[in-house]
Amino acid sequence: MAIRDEIHAQITGALAGAKFPIKTPEELLAAFPQGANTTCRADGVEMTAGEAGKLLKAGDFPFRSAKQVADVIVERAGL
Repeated sequence: MAIRDEIHAQITGALAGAKFPIKTPEELLAAFPQGANTTCRADGVEMTAGEAGKLLKAGDFPFRSAKQVADVIVERAGL
């Protein structure tokens, strides 16, 4: 599995129990199992939810699904 796909899968998995829509960055971080410290790893690449959150913009919200969150993060991270 490509790094992009692995990170995407980990993000969607971490947000599987989240209630959507998520309207703010604070709500998004709170939805991750370990908050900002939730970490995704794949083939030498490591990214915390806190780091990923810095890639988001106010206009990205609200998020309506875990897939939408993962799509934006992997795209902006250049994975």
